[in-house]
Order: sequence, then structure tokens, then C-alpha cells
Amino acid sequence: MKIITNQARIEEIFNRGVVAEILPSKTELLDRLAKGEKLKIYFGLDPTAGTLHLGHAQNLMFLEDLRQLGHEVIVLIGDFTARIGDPSDRQAARPPLTSEQIKTNVESWLGQLKLLFNFSDTKNPPKLLYNSAWLDSLTLKEIINLAANFTVQQLLERDMFVRRLADHAPIYLHEFLYPVLQGYDSVAMEVNAELCGTDQIFNALAGRTLLKRLKSKEKFIIALNLMANPKTGELMSKSRGTGVFLSSPPNEMYGAIMAEPDEMIEPFYVSCTRLPLADKEKLLALGPRAAKAAVALEIVKRIYGEAAAGAAEAAFNQTFRDGGLPENILEINLANKTSLVEALITAHVIDSKSEWRRLIDEGAVRDGENNKITDPSFAPAETKVLKIGKHRFVKVVVG
Repeated sequence: MKIITNQARIEEIFNRGVVAEILPSKTELLDRLAKGEKLKIYFGLDPTAGTLHLGHAQNLMFLEDLRQLGHEVIVLIGDFTARIGDPSDRQAARPPLTSEQIKTNVESWLGQLKLLFNFSDTKNPPKLLYNSAWLDSLTLKEIINLAANFTVQQLLERDMFVRRLADHAPIYLHEFLYPVLQGYDSVAMEVNAELCGTDQIFNALAGRTLLKRLKSKEKFIIALNLMANPKTGELMSKSRGTGVFLSSPPNEMYGAIMAEPDEMIEPFYVSCTRLPLADKEKLLALGPRAAKAAVALEIVKRIYGEAAAGAAEAAFNQTFRDGGLPENILEINLANKTSLVEALITAHVIDSKSEWRRLIDEGAVRDGENNKITDPSFAPAETKVLKIGKHRFVKVVVG
């Protein structure tokens, strides 16, 4: 595949607003891209959960943009490093994952990755690699030799280790090995560049150190901004299960984006669409509801295609704008004198009785005729559809 060296296209990718930092030099990297040198660039992910979110999609879409320029790109699954657990931004060590958990998570990821990459491209397909392919075979002697390239003082400079030391929280020896082994990924693949989030710069620098010392080769680090709520700083998290997830079907994904706070419209526009930046202010001027709907439509279209995105938008509007009901409503049966609140908790519609009381107090529970439910001990006398909050519907079957 021919390398695309069009300067306007390269600048469009790198100046969109998602790149936080390029090490050692942005100018040098852009010069090499403009000269038509084919670079090998990778992005690594540890399968610590079964689903990816839009924060990952931002990075994967950026990697796909580089692939479409003609460069060799690698999505690296950290099936070995997931067993250690990345200590980045962690107040405590991660619980270890079993090989079976990792395998299950990876299998779930494969379908999600195919939504963002053209793996059927015969000229320059993206590569999918696993770091167990080289880390499993490292001997103790080789690991010690790798570790000898770093000092304890260097590793203790990590923010999370500084915080743990201040809090007298334990730091486990295997956590020190994480950046060393992740760094070896760069050596094993002999990459030219690593794409990562800003929370991974320390690990990426470890790879830069090892690649330079063991292979006499330089490596660029392209660090992208984390997709955070601009007001609260909250991040999407695959481990905590918070965010808009790529495992969601089109209707659910569209609704999840619409349920995000209004301040997330701009981050979604910049990071997860390829709509022109010049049109961003015009879109935002339409108001939060219209702007968010346009962004949601574009994201779902990018992932699932135009037809699925249009159907998701229509279903959402029917349910939440036009007062209709979704086609597939969860049914719960009030049998054996089970109370409504207990049935809702069992079905994972709500988390607790206190949440139920709060929703009632806020007037957020209504029946199918839009009548507000005001009694926390409400017990329907007949089968009834309830709307709980903005986006939850449940059909309560009585008898």
C-alpha cells in the first residue's frame, strides 16, 4: 500500500485536539510521516474486562487513521501483562486475573475491534498480536537483565507509588515488573512508535529505554488525551464498568451517548467522530439535545453503519421524544408476594431500597399513563409498565 504523505491530511489527524504530547519531538515525527517512511506503530490493551469503551475507541480510531495513511499498525493484546495488572493510577494492586478470565475477555474484544478496523484489507491489514507470545518464554535470567536497565528510584517516581508510600499502602514487587515487561513489548515487535493514553507515558518510556539500549533504535511516543468529563474529570473505565461501551448494540449505544452529561458532547465530537472541526461550534449552537443527537448518530454510524444508526435514532426518538415505548421491555413477575422494590433489585433495575426512595422523592417513577408514583411501597394491582428515571422501562406482571 502506498504511503500517503499529504501534509494537510497528516495535520488534520494530529491537530484534531486528541494528541497531548509526542516524544521526543512532534516535528521529527511529522517530518518522517511526510517523507513517506513506513512506520510500525502499536497500541496495547490489557484485557482486564470484557468490553471496551469510547475512550478506547478514540485511540483505536486514531490508529486506524494512521493505518489508512499506509503505515503498519498493531493492536497488541496484553494477555500476559494482564496477569500482573497495570499499577497506573491505582491506589491498590489489581486483583490477579485467571487465564480463563483473560481468554473470555479477549474473545469478547475481538468482535468489538472488528467494528473499528478493516481487518479484511488485503494490502495493509491491521495486525493483532498477543504479548504472551514473547513474554511467556522469557527466562528468569532474561527478566533480571531487563530489570537491570532501571533503578528502584526511577520506578518509585510514578505518581501512584508516591501516593501509596504517603498513605503507607503496600507496593508489591510484581508491580515494579509491569513497566519493564510492557517495555519489552516494544523490543519484541521492534516498533517505530507507540500510541498510548497520557496515563501510560511512564510505561511507554520504559519501552523507549529498552528499545534504545537493546536494539539501538529510537521510538516515538504518541500520547493521546484521556477522554474525561471536562467538569468532573471522571474517566470511562472498563474495570469499573462506567462509560459508553463498544459491546452495546446500536440502540443501546445511541441511548447511552444521549444519557451522557451535556458537557461530553464536545469530547465525543472531537475524539470519536470525524466530522470537520470547523463545523463544531455551529453544531454546539443548535443546543445540547440536537447537538448530542447529531454526535450520537455519527458515532453509531461509524461503528455500525448508516442503517443501524438511523434505526437507533428513530427508536430513541419514539421512546424518549415522542412518548412511545421501547420494543423489548424487561418483564418482572410479582410472584409469591414479592414486593415491587425487591423484584426491581433482584432484576438489577435498581441497586437498593434507598435508590428507590430517592427516585420516588424526585418524581422519577411513572406508570404507562405518565402518572407519577409517589408511594415507595407502591404495589400495582394489575400488570403495568413503569418508567424509572429517564431511560429505564419495566413491565411489572401481576398474577
